[in-house]
Amino acid sequence: MKLLNTYELVVKKSRFVAYYYEITSKEEAKIIYETLKKEHKKAKHIPYAYILENTASKSDDKEPSGTSGMPIYQVLEQKKLINRGVFVVRYFGGIKLGAGGLTRAYREAANLAISKNF
Repeated sequence: MKLLNTYELVVKKSRFVAYYYEITSKEEAKIIYETLKKEHKKAKHIPYAYILENTASKSDDKEPSGTSGMPIYQVLEQKKLINRGVFVVRYFGGIKLGAGGLTRAYREAANLAISKNF
């Protein structure tokens, strides 16, 4: 696993810190998730998505269903990225963004983290 880029986005006081990785296995994805969870103890959510040669996965990590893992996954898919993953650490800023706001924020954070290396 190799960290390719990070990007921080702030939307209505919520911080979205996107980590863009090159990964080759589900195990690496799990290690990244666990490591980020330890590093960001105060973060509320760490949704992610990754695409490998023969499998893919995504997680909303307790965000409302479909608002975070899917938009991240769609960014990877649109750019036809294989053996890549994006993990987005979210710190809640006290203002609810709503489903549409969350979806846009996660998509934008993933896109910006990837675009520097694309």
